[in-house]
Amino acid sequence: MQATSPTRTEALLAVAILGLVTAAVVTEGASTSQAALAGGFGIGLAVLLLVARRWTVPALLATAAGILGYYALELPPVGVAAPAAPILYVAAQRGRVVPAAAVGGSLLIVSVAARLVEGDDISVVIGAGLGSEAALILAVIALGDAVRNRRSLRAALARQAAFAAEERRREAARQVEAERLRIAREVHDTLGHTISVITLQSAVAREALADAEPGQAEAALAAIHSVSGSAMAELRATLGTLRREPGPREPAPGFTQLRTLVEGVRRGGLPVELRLDGPVDALPTVVGSTVYRIVQEALTNVLRHAHATRATVTIRATPSGLSVEVVDDGRGSAGGAAGETGQGLRGMSERVALLGGTLDAGEASDGGFRVSVHLPLAGIAA
Repeated sequence: MQATSPTRTEALLAVAILGLVTAAVVTEGASTSQAALAGGFGIGLAVLLLVARRWTVPALLATAAGILGYYALELPPVGVAAPAAPILYVAAQRGRVVPAAAVGGSLLIVSVAARLVEGDDISVVIGAGLGSEAALILAVIALGDAVRNRRSLRAALARQAAFAAEERRREAARQVEAERLRIAREVHDTLGHTISVITLQSAVAREALADAEPGQAEAALAAIHSVSGSAMAELRATLGTLRREPGPREPAPGFTQLRTLVEGVRRGGLPVELRLDGPVDALPTVVGSTVYRIVQEALTNVLRHAHATRATVTIRATPSGLSVEVVDDGRGSAGGAAGETGQGLRGMSERVALLGGTLDAGEASDGGFRVSVHLPLAGIAA
C-alpha cells in the first residue's frame, strides 16, 4: 500500500510554485490586488500539490481549472507548463499517466486556442515557447512514471529478497529437523537393540549363576560385552559426525554387518534364520544401511515383546527392487513389532519413505508377526 502523506520532494515543489508566482508578480510590477490574487493562486496550487497523493485526479483537475482561472483574471503570466509541472509529476508518479497527459495536453490546446482568439499570429503562437512547454510537460510525466517504475522494481526486488531469505530459513529449519530425526532414529535403533540384548543376556546370566552353570553365564556376559561394544562404536561414530571430528569413521551398518547382527540375536537365545536371495552385497550403501536398521528394529521388537521361539529374515534382490521380510512365531499383534508402534514402526516407516519404498506390518498368516518392506532400486545412487 502506497503512502498518502506528502514527501519532501512534493513540499519543495510546492515552495517552487510559490517562488514562480512571486517572481512573476515582481517582474511584471503587478498591482496590489493582482499580487494578492496571484499569491492566493500560488498558495492554492501548493495546497493541491500537498494533497495530490491522496486525491490525485481531483487535485489534477483542480490545478488545471486554477491555471485557466488565473489567466482569465489576466494576472501576471507564468506559462501553463511550469505551474502544472509539479502536479503532473506527482500524478505520473502515482500511476495516473493518462490523466496527467490528458490534462497537460488540454492546457496546451486551450493556451494556443486562447492566443489565436486574441488575434495572435499562429506562427508567433507556435514559436513563442510552445515547443519548450510541451517538452517540459512530457518530461515531467516521463520522469514521474520512471520514478514510479523504479520504486516498483525496488519493492519487487525487496519482496523477492525477503521471500528468498524466508525460504532459506525454512529450508535450514527443515534440514535441522531432518537431521534431528535422523539422529533420533540412529540412537533409538542402536540403543533399543543393545538394551534388549543386554536385558535378555543379563537374565540368562542371572539364571545360569543361580543354577551353577558358569559356562552359560560366561557366554551371556560375553554377548553383553560384544553388543555393548558395538553400540559404543556406533554412538562414537554418530557423535564424531556431529562434532565434525577428523579421522576415520566407522562404516555405516549394512549387509556385511547384518550377518553379525543375526548371530548376536542367536546368541541371545532367539533362533534366527537369515535368507539372502540375489546380489544383496552389491546394493547401494544407503539401501544396506536402511535394511540393516529395519531388520535390527524388527528383531529387537521380537526380543522385547513377541515371546517367539524363532524368527526368519528373508531378503530378496531383483533388478527392479528389494524386498525384506521379518516373520516370527510369537504373539502376533499382541507382541512383535506391534509393541513398538510409538517409535519402532514409525522409525522404520520414515526410513523406508526416504527411499520411496513401502512398509506393511501386521499378523502373519500362520500366527506371529510379519514386517514386510519393498524398496525400489531405480534412481538410488550407490
